[in-house]
Amino acid sequence: MKPREIKDHLYAQVARMGAALSSPKRLELLELLAQGEKSVEALAQGADIDVKLASAHLRVLRDAQLVEARRDGKNRIHRLSGPDVSDLWVSLRELAESHLAELQLAMARLVAEPERLTPETAQSLLDKVRSGDVVLLDVRPAAEFRVAHIPGARSVPLEELQARIRELPRDKDIVAYCRGPFCLMSESAVALLKNHGFRARKSAEGVPEWRAAGMPVDCVAA
Repeated sequence: MKPREIKDHLYAQVARMGAALSSPKRLELLELLAQGEKSVEALAQGADIDVKLASAHLRVLRDAQLVEARRDGKNRIHRLSGPDVSDLWVSLRELAESHLAELQLAMARLVAEPERLTPETAQSLLDKVRSGDVVLLDVRPAAEFRVAHIPGARSVPLEELQARIRELPRDKDIVAYCRGPFCLMSESAVALLKNHGFRARKSAEGVPEWRAAGMPVDCVAA
């Protein structure tokens, strides 16, 4: 191959990643998979699309080597091809938030101002959780909590929060988190807790952001 052809080929290979990331729904699927492996049906439900469309998007992500699949009986289970793919999603979202005023405005309209954690404040939160001064709630589905969660967090899925609210202490601050800044489960959890008189706030960071910042994560042994 001529030098120009080699360069064109190299850029074309990198462009495969950009093409795979050019769909909003494929980005949402990556965010869902950053919480742990899932079936096509679960991904379709999470992204609010039909199974056929979810399968088509997953095919593009597999072709770009961002996602891989395994067989579980008759089901096909998808997962990210590596933790660096989760980090890529976090970096891309943070880049967009830094440069796109439209995204900043949309976030401001969508949710109340959440707590954004720097590495220093993340460590401070972790210390408060470990000392018992703060109760940290993971309001994602229990299966995602088992894959990975912030150390010291309690698993109280959003759909169970109302029924389990008596389990929570009223004399401590409560911090809720879910899948990340675009996820609204923790926003709903905080609203419910405040309506019941709790001191509650939301952390914008989920497990992918926590891990990307170099903070430790825990998992529930199988």
